[in-house]
Amino acid sequence: MRSMLRLSAFVCGCLSIAQPAPAQILNLQDLNVEQIQKLDRSRTAVVIPAGILEEHGPYLPAFTDGYVNEYLARRVAESILAMPGWTVLMFPAIPLGDGGANQIGKKQVFPPTFHVHFSTLRAVYMDIAAELGESGFRWVFVISRHGAQRHQQALDQAGDFFTDTYNGKMVHLTGLVLTSQTRPNLSLTDAEQSQNGLDIHGGMSETSEMLFLHPELVAPGYQQARPLPGSDRRQLVDRAASAGWPGYFGAPALGEAWRGAALLDAQARDLSDLANQILNDLNYRPLPRKADQQLQDAAIKEHNDAGDAHARVIQGKQSSWLRGKGLQ
Repeated sequence: MRSMLRLSAFVCGCLSIAQPAPAQILNLQDLNVEQIQKLDRSRTAVVIPAGILEEHGPYLPAFTDGYVNEYLARRVAESILAMPGWTVLMFPAIPLGDGGANQIGKKQVFPPTFHVHFSTLRAVYMDIAAELGESGFRWVFVISRHGAQRHQQALDQAGDFFTDTYNGKMVHLTGLVLTSQTRPNLSLTDAEQSQNGLDIHGGMSETSEMLFLHPELVAPGYQQARPLPGSDRRQLVDRAASAGWPGYFGAPALGEAWRGAALLDAQARDLSDLANQILNDLNYRPLPRKADQQLQDAAIKEHNDAGDAHARVIQGKQSSWLRGKGLQ
């Protein structure tokens, strides 16, 4: 009953905010040439929700990150529309990313992770950046909460290319370290917090978020999931490398829809505030980046190096085939 009351409160307080603004958030895939041409480039913010097809264990769907990013992108878009004179052009979600969580344990093949390599991802976003820049758009926000260091680095660099080249700003919004962060009360006991540990993938947080966003996609077995906690990245590496690792960390059984609503609402508010500040000329470039901070962790560098080595093997196969066909 307590969980249902909390969820009802968040439905009233959050979902009402998240309803699509009529005829204001423009979906790019629905527009024709004349409609695009009429947009005031100086007062149009392009919002790109990113995604990745990545294993999330036996309980959550492969596009978990994408569903979360679409929600956050919508909330950011609505906050921009609350500023007079602004239009938002919503890009279709891009289901491409680098570095599934399985690579933390150096398991390079782990369906349903179907990722693209760093150079490919960076090229995709740089190409999109160039198309937007050449078309005159000057404000672009990328929403991608996927935590892999190479993934974040690719989006950061594509944004820097746009910003340095087109006299505008393309910001990987979720890649910045916020100076202050809203922390919702999730009502976890000390024992529950210990069970969940460092909750970075498929645990309580993402299970809660999916129970809020798409409960029909959460396998009911999550309620009996055994906890797989780790207090730091090294422990997570060891856990993910173990035989029979199911693809998640933490405690999915602690998932509650009201917790997911609280987590997403807090993050949406923080990202919206940051986006609005940037549109009002905040210099975001000095802000720390998550990708840079991760490089200070030896465990992250270790599994990054293993992933890079695997990428070189695959790219070697691709290059060899192209040469053999006279296509290179």
